[in-house]
Amino acid sequence: MSADSFITVDVVSDVVCPWCFIGQKRLDRAVTNASDVEVHISWRPFQLDPTIPPEGKDRREYMMAKFGSEQRIRDIHARIEPLGESEGISFAFDAIKVAPNTLDAHRLIRWAGAAGEAVQNRLVRRLFQLNFEEGANLGDHTVLIEAAREAGMDASVVETLLPTDADVEAVRTEITTASRMGITGVPCFLLEGKYAVMGAQDADTLTDAIRQVAAAKARGELEKVD
Repeated sequence: MSADSFITVDVVSDVVCPWCFIGQKRLDRAVTNASDVEVHISWRPFQLDPTIPPEGKDRREYMMAKFGSEQRIRDIHARIEPLGESEGISFAFDAIKVAPNTLDAHRLIRWAGAAGEAVQNRLVRRLFQLNFEEGANLGDHTVLIEAAREAGMDASVVETLLPTDADVEAVRTEITTASRMGITGVPCFLLEGKYAVMGAQDADTLTDAIRQVAAAKARGELEKVD
């Protein structure tokens, strides 16, 4: 495969989805494994629950309403935690006090993309860490502004834009488009805008997908697909 071969990967995700955090780590490993392919990553919005109010909800009450019992919640966390450990994630579910509405976080991710792929990737990783390892409230503008600063964004611009409706409709339209494409769960890895890998697949599966799509692109086969 030629050294200049490259593909795009659009990751449809929500920053409060633990499987998306795991998927991000596995994608990182897949990109490293497929070092012969240049991979350009963009993060696309999805909201697991857009009905959460802007101020968020008490997470314990929210989880109880969603899953019905403390035992079921513990079982879900117990299933996810060792998978996170294997990817270098220290899930701290008990530290998360607020279930946030993630619309503003997705607006921030969109703005980070305008600042460059590296900035957006840094921001997404930081938001995952803040939520799942530090229990921060991703609906809190102060948290988002600081995350933007850490990612290398102009925090003063972010501070000005967040209280406005800037890009609210653009993000909602992207989410609607994802739903119309048949994406009902996340993460979803969309390679070259054509091939979807659903769920937090292991790194080897993602590596194979990257290499196969890159090879097909190099052979000129992707242009033949509607």
